[in-house]
Amino acid sequence: MRKKKKGKEVLLQGNEAIVEGAIRAGLKFFAGYPITPATEIAELLALKLPRIGGTFIQMEDEIASIAAVIGASLAGAKSMTATSGPGFSLMQENIGFAIMAEVPCVIVDCMRAGPSTGLPTSPSQGDVMQARWGTHGDHPIIVLCPSTVKECFSLTILAFNFSERFRIPVILLVDEIVAHMRENICLEDENIEIVNRVKPSVPPEWYIPYEDTPSGVPPMANFGDGYRYHVTGLTHDVKGFPTSRPEEVDPFIRRLFRKISQNFKELQLGESFETEDAEICIIAYGCVARSAKRACIEARQRGIRAGLLKLKTLWPFMRTEVEKVLQRARVVIVPEMNMGQISREVKRVNRGQSKVFTINKVDGTPITPEEILLKIKEVY
Repeated sequence: MRKKKKGKEVLLQGNEAIVEGAIRAGLKFFAGYPITPATEIAELLALKLPRIGGTFIQMEDEIASIAAVIGASLAGAKSMTATSGPGFSLMQENIGFAIMAEVPCVIVDCMRAGPSTGLPTSPSQGDVMQARWGTHGDHPIIVLCPSTVKECFSLTILAFNFSERFRIPVILLVDEIVAHMRENICLEDENIEIVNRVKPSVPPEWYIPYEDTPSGVPPMANFGDGYRYHVTGLTHDVKGFPTSRPEEVDPFIRRLFRKISQNFKELQLGESFETEDAEICIIAYGCVARSAKRACIEARQRGIRAGLLKLKTLWPFMRTEVEKVLQRARVVIVPEMNMGQISREVKRVNRGQSKVFTINKVDGTPITPEEILLKIKEVY
């Protein structure tokens, strides 16, 4: 049997891989404002998008950026913006608008140390809970987190696919280390499915823009294609017009959640390393997952059965896989470059099955394999 020929490898930075993934997914509109450590994404798209018939706009700030992205998506263009913590904070109100109006788009947040201006060039994982709860009200959200340059490419494509399929903003959380590291990757190794939003199959006069469907996702017409509908951040009825009637509000909000919850299994992405017989299991994401894998390898060389559950999906929280780890392992360690954000979720679902320990680092430096290995030996 002939082996599949491996494609040509290229040396890419994480931010460069995000650009390549976005273009592969069908990106046609980018609006953003330069901010460390995400600026390379805007710089590259300013060069590349016009060449493929897309549009790049540098806006006056991050509020205007996400507003322009929402408008372009309503007109039918796959749209994206990229920012860091301070800009991500400014975008939250319009992210809530996109959730309420069911407007697909992708928001890249290259995390840096904060709060406020913080350490602009230093890594952090401090935006995890902001990504989940940054905008107000009860709402579903999808948040993906790469730990390699190849995952920056593949998860960007998935972010667009999930956004288009479920009519929801999808957030790609990348810590500064992953955004700026360089690795050899092949962009041609796999056949990549590209998902586009479902369009109406009925005449304009029959179109119901926010009707309930078995999937929970209504077809989406482009503005300008002759399908008239109202878009608002207010709670609305199936035609898009504001309503405060409980019998219309309740099913609408529940539908927003249902279109995500009934697809949990497909949305929750992760990787396991040596977890089957692990006495000590590490749950990690982003650049910390790289350190954790090395620590597991070195722990096993010392006779300690350690394993790793790497989270690629942060939200919806990967409860099923985490619970499996908690049932098998005697001890779980959650290292994070924050004061403990995913670890709170791990403890919430633990129910006393394992001892859960944390490693928290907020000084703008990465968690090293040595620090994780030290913790493993301490709790073994």
